[in-house]
Amino acid sequence: MKPQVTVITLGVRNLDTSYAFYAKALGWEPLVYVPDEVAFFQVGHGLVLSLFRADHLAAEAGDIGHGPIAPPLTLGHNVDSPDEVDAILQTVVSAGAELVAEGTAMSWGGYSGYFADPDGFHWEVCHNPGLSVADDGTVTLREIV
Repeated sequence: MKPQVTVITLGVRNLDTSYAFYAKALGWEPLVYVPDEVAFFQVGHGLVLSLFRADHLAAEAGDIGHGPIAPPLTLGHNVDSPDEVDAILQTVVSAGAELVAEGTAMSWGGYSGYFADPDGFHWEVCHNPGLSVADDGTVTLREIV
């Protein structure tokens, strides 16, 4: 697995409130915004911040807690194929990670699985055919459903 983070997902209690904060208070331009579901913002070279409803995040990634000390989040690593998702999950589990969710075809058209590192941080390994990163680091997200 390359040492690269492409998506940081924050589990939020109220997406509309969180979206308003990032888009309006901080002035960030959204890449994608689906009301009451998810919002994506490019936050660096090849890096996206995702705001995802906490209840939906828990349904996908398992219980990752929510509180003042450990708010819910996952780290995302996007790869080129579903086979690569499965291979990475197998590799990290062999290295001692906990498998949280096996690689699965997702309703939005991608393929995704989750593991927890030794400290319990959840990582999503994902093939998203609608996500691409240009040489200059610009992220493009397109609908694939």
